[in-house]
Amino acid sequence: MASSSAVGKLSREEFRRQKDLDAARKAGTAPAALDEEGRPINPHIPQYISQAPWYLDTGAPSLNHQRRPFDDRSSDKLDNWYDRGAKAGPAAKKYRKGACENCGAMTHKKQDCLERPRKKGAKFTNKNIQADEIIHDVATGFDAKRDRWNGYDPAEHKKIYEEYEAVEAARQKLREEEIDNQTTTDLAAVRKVAKAGKKDGKEADPDFGSSDEEDADDDKYADAADAVGQKLDTKTRITVRNLRIREDTAKYLMNLDPESAYYDPKTRSMRDAPMKNVPQKMYAKFAGDNFFRFSGEAPEVQQLQLFAWQAAARGNDVHLNANPTQGQLLHHEFKEKKEMMKDVNKVSILAKYGGEEYLEHVPRELINGQTEDYVEYSRTGQIVKGKERAKARSKYPEDVYVNNHTDVWGSWYDISGGTWGYACCHSTIHISYCAGEVGKEAAHASTAQALLASSKAQSEPSAQDNEARARIDQNYSKKRVGDGDVSLDKGSQEDKSLQSGSHDVTEEEFEAYRMTRRNAEDPMTNYVDSEDVYTR
Repeated sequence: MASSSAVGKLSREEFRRQKDLDAARKAGTAPAALDEEGRPINPHIPQYISQAPWYLDTGAPSLNHQRRPFDDRSSDKLDNWYDRGAKAGPAAKKYRKGACENCGAMTHKKQDCLERPRKKGAKFTNKNIQADEIIHDVATGFDAKRDRWNGYDPAEHKKIYEEYEAVEAARQKLREEEIDNQTTTDLAAVRKVAKAGKKDGKEADPDFGSSDEEDADDDKYADAADAVGQKLDTKTRITVRNLRIREDTAKYLMNLDPESAYYDPKTRSMRDAPMKNVPQKMYAKFAGDNFFRFSGEAPEVQQLQLFAWQAAARGNDVHLNANPTQGQLLHHEFKEKKEMMKDVNKVSILAKYGGEEYLEHVPRELINGQTEDYVEYSRTGQIVKGKERAKARSKYPEDVYVNNHTDVWGSWYDISGGTWGYACCHSTIHISYCAGEVGKEAAHASTAQALLASSKAQSEPSAQDNEARARIDQNYSKKRVGDGDVSLDKGSQEDKSLQSGSHDVTEEEFEAYRMTRRNAEDPMTNYVDSEDVYTR
């Protein structure tokens, strides 16, 4: 509905007529509504746009509340200001009624006066009455009212420059006269004069001199000059490092050829080397920004990223940013498998086509062992002429034998026990006393094989043992109890097994033991049925 909100509530008939009129306007059979300025209002505009809020409603259909209001802000410009401090004509001779009691001007009161408060105001003395100020009616806006530099005349700052230049010129002239009056040109005397000037409240000037024509005195004052890339504060005596040494040549000035490397001024980057034909060692000032991309660990990161992309393209769930540890482990495993496949392919090709003898190289010991030092040996291996190369020694003590040992610890390995020991006595106890050959015999006799062999040798088989063995074989056959007429006698079996001197357990003995032993871990061992007890 293009009309604004009507005052009051519409009746049912008025609301229906308004609805029909809106439908006719949308269909094009009725003319569109006009606003206050006579412009037609589009009937298809929604009601929440065409209807004005209550604080902007004028009672007539209009779309002015949707348009930007016209506002002349020419008075708010920062250029609109007045001549600050201007006086209106000559000052009065006598005090006027209603004027400022302090200075005598009519444009302000005593509490607003900016003059220095006098001991006796102009109201009582009629002397030194100030002229009236010119008051301008300036309509300032929000920004102009809060601008602290509004109305400031930049020409007033020129007075500060002129005063500073005059002071510096007088100071330079005084210092030149002091140096010219010296009878000696010694550097210590010049420094003494400079220090005296500092004590008098004069700032240090690193460029002081008698005149520009006296070039012979430049060496005397070179010590007072600032170092390259540094600025010396004479008040605090603190050396401040600049961000960049100004003497460094810029990237785009290293090669002025327009066909050389491209320099991007926005990012201050030059990817290629400006001097491509010059070797890096000869011209090491700048090798291009790409030099950092292909040096250090940057290539490894690029290879890892490429592996992650290729693995993801093959269907593997690998993402370098989401899980970098997994990607690095998979890449390491991939490289190991790749090297293994290379070795397998190499072996298979050599096995099929041959030619392994052409791949053999000279041993590294022979290559590194070649030297021009002449050494002559005798038949017994002693050096006759020359100097033998010294052997490399480790940080640990070598050839140090303790407790009568002739070999070091770890020179012998006991296979049966899996321990290290001394080769001189076969002792496996560290820092033990060496017993020599006797220790070897004792160590050999204490082994399990030697003990078993001695026990077998002591037990000689007799007729009684043979008879007991035959009974055991007869009674303890592979038949289980109940399959035949054979029963088990546990006591006789234990006695007979003890009488026999053999430590080996036969399969029949183990089967009999398994059938007759009591399983303590069985939960049904002590189970008794209550019904059987009561029936008995």
